[in-house]
Amino acid sequence: MQKPNINIEKLIKPHWSETDRAKAKAVIEFVQLLMNEHNFDLITARYAQNTYKQHNRSMADGISGVVTTLRDFTKLAPEFSYDVKHVFVDGEHVIVHSHATLKAKHRGDESKGMNIIDTWKVVDGKLVEHWDAIQALDLSMRLYNLIAGGKVKNANGVF
Repeated sequence: MQKPNINIEKLIKPHWSETDRAKAKAVIEFVQLLMNEHNFDLITARYAQNTYKQHNRSMADGISGVVTTLRDFTKLAPEFSYDVKHVFVDGEHVIVHSHATLKAKHRGDESKGMNIIDTWKVVDGKLVEHWDAIQALDLSMRLYNLIAGGKVKNANGVF
């Protein structure tokens, strides 16, 4: 199975500073490894020592919470991927707008999967905090979110 590859060069805005570009590249590298390559061992090795405050209430705090959640999720949906549509940089924050799909055959089909906005706080080149907003696009994802969205796994709040 071909794994999607995020082309950061197509997402970079001409008005960004070098600092903005570096922040965007750091986030896109993380998203590529986690969401498309599912390289959980490399994510753990590179990022586990960093402070990482999680605001998605369905995930435990820290990189270990992200890895555990995505590792379990990709067991159910091994073709899960992110098609990044837009990246925005505002000071310490990098916002990524993506179309996530569970199956390779659904990539590019805007009636399937999830519309996701992720926001990371990046300090000194490190991803230190994460928020997201997820819109299920089809009935199966709406049902999944209804079932999976109930248990709060961190006390950080959504804001």
